[in-house]
Amino acid sequence: MVEEGQFSIRGGLLDLWLERYRVPVRLDLIGNSLEGIYLFNPLTNEKIRELKELIVIPFKSLPDLEKVWRGRKSEKYEKIFLSEIKEGDYVVHIDYGIGEFTGFKNVHLGGVQKETVNLIVEYAKGDHLFVPVHQIERLTKYIGGTGKRPALNSLGTAVWERTKQKVKDSIIEVARDLLEVYAKRELVKRKTYSPDSSFQKELEDSFEFHETSGQLKSVAEIKEDLEKNIKPMDRLLVGDVGFGKTEVAIRAAFKVVVDGRQVAILVPTTILAEQHFHLFKDRLKKFPIRVELLSRFVDKRRQREVIIDVEKGVVDIIIGTHRLLSKDVKFSNLGLLVIDEEHRFGVVQKEKLKKVRAEIDVLSLSATPIPRSLQLSLTKIRDISLLTDPPLGRLPIETKIAEWNEELIKEGISQELARGGQVFYLSNRIATLPAKSAFIKNLFPKAKVAVASGQTDEKELEKTMDALYSGKVDVLVCTSIIGSGLDVPNVNTILIENAHKFGLADLYQLRGRIGRGEKEAYAYLFYPKGYKPEGAAAQRLLAISQAKELGSGFKIARADLEIRGAGNLLGTAQSGNISLVGFELYVQLLAQAVEQLKNNSSPRSGTQDS
Repeated sequence: MVEEGQFSIRGGLLDLWLERYRVPVRLDLIGNSLEGIYLFNPLTNEKIRELKELIVIPFKSLPDLEKVWRGRKSEKYEKIFLSEIKEGDYVVHIDYGIGEFTGFKNVHLGGVQKETVNLIVEYAKGDHLFVPVHQIERLTKYIGGTGKRPALNSLGTAVWERTKQKVKDSIIEVARDLLEVYAKRELVKRKTYSPDSSFQKELEDSFEFHETSGQLKSVAEIKEDLEKNIKPMDRLLVGDVGFGKTEVAIRAAFKVVVDGRQVAILVPTTILAEQHFHLFKDRLKKFPIRVELLSRFVDKRRQREVIIDVEKGVVDIIIGTHRLLSKDVKFSNLGLLVIDEEHRFGVVQKEKLKKVRAEIDVLSLSATPIPRSLQLSLTKIRDISLLTDPPLGRLPIETKIAEWNEELIKEGISQELARGGQVFYLSNRIATLPAKSAFIKNLFPKAKVAVASGQTDEKELEKTMDALYSGKVDVLVCTSIIGSGLDVPNVNTILIENAHKFGLADLYQLRGRIGRGEKEAYAYLFYPKGYKPEGAAAQRLLAISQAKELGSGFKIARADLEIRGAGNLLGTAQSGNISLVGFELYVQLLAQAVEQLKNNSSPRSGTQDS
């Protein structure tokens, strides 16, 4: 049992994970006698607290739901109702503000022998609001990301309306910023690209794997942008880790090059630039296409030569880090910019990208799924393609959360090496890497152990990564330098020290470095001896252990928003405003502001018709 909605029976123990609780409930039974009810930690199996009673509402006791919901969008239903809201959660009513959801109540309609199901929302001073199920769209779950209990609003005052107006005023500036590039792009026109050539078919037929339906759909959407639109493309390709974003980018880049234009691939790390360089070279080796690399792995003299050739137009595809944004890098005929993990670039780089993306075709790749509600806002400004299905043969990653344990470490590494695989051992303190390397060598004297971090000498790091790719390294002791897009199919075990210190999205990305082939993969997430995970750290470890199924990225993104907030999505300056009204309502207000500014009228108050 790993997630809400599941149950298990073992002997006299009945475990239920109900929607209203953040952890499972255990019923201890002897025959027909109930000996005890208590909440327990699914990670450690420890009892948390006793319960005096447990009320379970069967779904069939809510007979009106099907009728109420018929004709409504299922997305809202899933977002708001039983799938997400638990007793004790905070919710936001569009008209009354932030309250606490305390359960359901059947309310008799005056004089009529009929009951309606209502959600009970408690406000300040103990006031209660009963929200009928058919008005559920006026509620959103409160996600503030501060980890603090939000202040409940009072019914019958104007405070909530003033708060909402304050947030709306700040949102106008965010919306204007988002629309600035959009407006400039509307004025730019370019020649459309030619239909697919025979070379395009040859490249696509040479792909050694079966494309997923998401890959095929995304490629088709990109081709339509290039062939049928005279304004530059600005498309965001969102796909979970290992779902095949790079292959989509390769096909787009190839199409642009065949039409006589250059392509730049911008990535956040040197290691990822190196990996993309080798992958693009390998996929395009049958064609007369020149691919070059520009990063700190390339010596200064070679960099100067490459830059000259880029300006001459003899380099077709250039792959690099933020070095590509330097003033001395000039293009002969740049047609497409592919940006991998844009959120990982700094403010200065993002400002440069804003200027560039107003003039040329841009394809952004992201392995950090965007919450669906934010997607709806962004689609007013840019196009979004989604990769939602995993490649054929991909298996879920077995994830173990445990106290630091030498025997378990030995077992995990030994199991992987015995089947001819390779291992990542991650310790995020550079100073400890030599000691960790010695520790692994002591456990496995015959294993080839290497070290990698952001401070490793450039040539040494390049040599180490080449050895890893070619199978000459058994265990790589490293920092989170491996966390961005690294793909080594033979590495199928990762061990992470002090996992409680990592953000949830970071843990998900790190775990995504393994299990990229058809072998079963294993992730071991350790916390220190004697340490008991609690608060946000416990939430993160629990969330990552639950997200075992393939394509869990949306669940992770949602949980990350709840734990950490939305500053990384919309800028930290907006975090305060988001905490005032909650993420979901904030995004609704943003969508409305964008729509109103596009229509050249001032945004109206509220987000929905009464």
